[in-house]
Amino acid sequence: MKIAAVALILIALAVFTLAFTKRNSSPKFAPGTVPASFHGFSITGLDGDTIHMKSFEGKYVLCVNVASRCGFTPQYKSLQKLYEQYQDNLVIIGFPCNQFLNQEPGTAEDIASFCEKNYGVTFPLSEKIDVKGKDQHPIYAWLTNKEYNGVDDASVSWNFNKFLISPEGKWLAHFPSKADPLGEEITAYLK
Repeated sequence: MKIAAVALILIALAVFTLAFTKRNSSPKFAPGTVPASFHGFSITGLDGDTIHMKSFEGKYVLCVNVASRCGFTPQYKSLQKLYEQYQDNLVIIGFPCNQFLNQEPGTAEDIASFCEKNYGVTFPLSEKIDVKGKDQHPIYAWLTNKEYNGVDDASVSWNFNKFLISPEGKWLAHFPSKADPLGEEITAYLK
């Protein structure tokens, strides 16, 4: 009886430890395959075409995980204005994601229509991706892991987190959802 009780306690402790231990579930790159810069990545666009980050060399890139049914969704308007204001040296890429309370449930067509109709979005949008967890897209693995980007670790806590990449493809900064796309915190880099 005592052995069974001890075994149950040990099993309970193991389950508790696994449940509350922070584990990095980001995808791992095979040795030697981590792109040297952000410009080494590509992703399928919402329209099915490939977006090559290399084509943005010489410009800042602002990566934003976006959603259509979020309290931060009105930021699309500010993002579009930022894109138009700094289009000579900035590209914004929206990465639709449905990981936060299913706030981006639509198809590619639904997302494109929503963004165009409601906010006049003309900046590139990727296919719908995961920005965290075991199916995290490699771009977001790079954006959120110092091991890959060489600068800092960051976590995507909600929709409309923002990552700024330098014209040389280096990680510059991470901004939370509440950061105003037109605020000095972001625009200071672009002036």
